[in-house]
Amino acid sequence: MIFSAATASYYSLEFEPQWLDVEQVEIPLSRLPKAFDGFRIVQISDIHMGGWMNRGHLAEVLELVRQQTPDLIVITGDFVIGHSWSPDLDLAADDLVAEISALTTEYKVLAVMGNHDHWTDSVKVREMLARAGILELKNDVHMIEKNGERLCIAGLDDISEGEHRLEDIYDKLPLYSDSILLAHEPDYADTSSFIGRFGLQLSGHSHGGQVVIPFIGPPVLPRWARKYPSGLYQVGAMWLYTNRGVGMTSPFVRFNCRPEITVFTLRGLVVSCRFRHNYV
Repeated sequence: MIFSAATASYYSLEFEPQWLDVEQVEIPLSRLPKAFDGFRIVQISDIHMGGWMNRGHLAEVLELVRQQTPDLIVITGDFVIGHSWSPDLDLAADDLVAEISALTTEYKVLAVMGNHDHWTDSVKVREMLARAGILELKNDVHMIEKNGERLCIAGLDDISEGEHRLEDIYDKLPLYSDSILLAHEPDYADTSSFIGRFGLQLSGHSHGGQVVIPFIGPPVLPRWARKYPSGLYQVGAMWLYTNRGVGMTSPFVRFNCRPEITVFTLRGLVVSCRFRHNYV
């Protein structure tokens, strides 16, 4: 029993937090512009620099992101950890900028803010994102053009902190094609799906619970991530995907809930969604 407890503790503290899972997900969107059939989006979320996540761990995450050869990279909030900005976060921010700057010279990286980003210091986090070359969508949209067609990526500021303004982006969304929404908190899908403009929402926030008890599920989930805590859902006519994140909040353990990089392949034809696990 002592050996089993020690093994489980080592696994949860040292092994699983670094055992990155690459999820491959095909998303059918009936109103996808034809030029974007096969378009690949890589999502990471909840980096949480300043906690368990350090420069070395982040470098491993980003190298695996590069290996997926994405057309676009999105990060769905919580770049840092904590409830106030500390000197340690100055160092963590410099490490994040150093690593992600190299990524943004190769790929377009879009992002939204999360609750921890506001709890610490939203001004400092935004300065960090700008230095890293990340384009934050603060209640705004970004159009990607390909072969004369456009794909709309929308982003909401943090929902749990009341910083989101869906009305600010509504009139910017195309009427006759599906847009993609980045929103840190997944349970907002009940609202975003209702307006009928989004084919897909990408979220994080939950970390999947970090600990998932077999046959029971995660014993602890944050507000705004209790209904849709992990994986793929269909909410009305909209797909929702909740990423388990690559970082953690305290306690820094993961059990049966590996950190995740998600690769989405958009499909214009009506096909079944498909998953494939790439274990690394």
